[in-house]
Amino acid sequence: MFSKVLSAAVFGIEGYIVQVESHLDRGLPAFSTVGLPDSAVKESRERIQAAVKNTGFDFPRKRITVNLAPADIRKGGSAFDLPMAIGILAASGQIPQQSLSDTVILGELALDGQVRSIRGGLSVSIAVQQNGIRRIILPGENAREACLARNLDIFPVATLRDAVHVLVHPDSCQPYTVPYSDLQDAGTGESVNFRDVKGQDHAKRALEVAAAGGHNVLLIGPPGTGKTMLARRMPTILPSPTFEEALEITRIHSVAGLLTPESGLMSRRPFRSPHHTISDAGLIGGGQLPRPGEASLAHHGVLFLDELPEFRKSVLEVMRQPMEDGCVTIARAAFSVTYPAKFMLVAAMNPCPCGYLGSMNHECICTIPQIQRYRSRVSGPLLDRVDIHIEVPEITFHSMVGNKVGSPSEDMRRRVLKARAIQLRRFSKRKGLFCNARMDVRDVEAICILPYESERLMQQAVDRLGLSARAFHRIRKVARTIADLEGCDVLKPEYVSEAIQYRSLDRDFRTMM
Repeated sequence: MFSKVLSAAVFGIEGYIVQVESHLDRGLPAFSTVGLPDSAVKESRERIQAAVKNTGFDFPRKRITVNLAPADIRKGGSAFDLPMAIGILAASGQIPQQSLSDTVILGELALDGQVRSIRGGLSVSIAVQQNGIRRIILPGENAREACLARNLDIFPVATLRDAVHVLVHPDSCQPYTVPYSDLQDAGTGESVNFRDVKGQDHAKRALEVAAAGGHNVLLIGPPGTGKTMLARRMPTILPSPTFEEALEITRIHSVAGLLTPESGLMSRRPFRSPHHTISDAGLIGGGQLPRPGEASLAHHGVLFLDELPEFRKSVLEVMRQPMEDGCVTIARAAFSVTYPAKFMLVAAMNPCPCGYLGSMNHECICTIPQIQRYRSRVSGPLLDRVDIHIEVPEITFHSMVGNKVGSPSEDMRRRVLKARAIQLRRFSKRKGLFCNARMDVRDVEAICILPYESERLMQQAVDRLGLSARAFHRIRKVARTIADLEGCDVLKPEYVSEAIQYRSLDRDFRTMM
């Protein structure tokens, strides 16, 4: 007695089809699962046996073997509970075999036969649609995200008996549908605005430049000057994600199990702010069966690292690859998996251990060796990958109580969108390149050409500050973005000068003491 049920699994953020083969043979009752299952899949035999009995079906007292093909890829998670139960019922003759054709089945089973949600519902639905399969049975909590895969008949179920009913009586069941416009997860609206920030016009200008070019930013200043407040408002001035970007964001959050039953297409850029005690696996992803980390969850959004030197050095160093390549590769002995991680890094730190180096109102009590040790926690190669270092000074009493309203996010976003439109036209023939921060060396040499006066200014900055080659190219990128904000094709000296000012950590901190 044999049956074959189609199911699916996720590798990285990509789904693939899995064939669940069930064989019933004479012998002592036993239940074995093969095909590189992990512990969650092996434990499914207890859930399946209880769910089948509690739903009113007969669990066969035979030797049961379940194979998950392809057998050379490790299978994880609990989404195979439902297809394995259906396969056993079909192999024992309780469900007709022909009802299983052209249908993919997924779901975790509770002991009473209830079907629980799974991870990666959107990714497997896209894989099902790409393989030319028309029907999918999955938990009701995953139905909305599955609808983002078009031309697919989706049948959400709440129990094992519901799944059997869909298979045995397909004509009596209608596919789940929802208007595509209702799948836009618009959220509750922006709750923060740059209008709330008093003073700090220089920092807001730097963040506007960063948003316009997609540049990484480091905010440096004493405690209480508004570094976190500024960073949390960064997504309000970024362009809305395109449909392809929003689909990628949604797939990553689906694989991570962060979507709710009411979630649809994530049409807002994510903002992730992990605590400084996070591990390297938590930041970039990992585990025996790798899961996406905070860097991937911030894909096409903002990754905010507050108190940057407090992060373990090993954690910060693993950031260098995704910041450069826009992806995270997690290698294991038998396989490697790649997650997208094109995020905009916004970090914040104090200028010294006590936080008051250069303060006008507080005296710094740190010695030079203490400051050097504190700043050395963030390596030079990592700082070189941050385009903009901006000082956030203490604000005056008059700035806090004044009636002057800061520049609102709407005005800043309008200027950012204008600059981004210029860059989109510039890079229209380059696939995957959409902002200045993603230019490589050849692009910088071709696009960020320095006139004579600007070149002389750059030469003086390199000689005086000892800038690295990477810092030199990043200053040119920032200058290009400033010129785009001004609608100018030429990198004027004033644009280059402003870009050089955004490299505060390249200056000797002893001049501030």
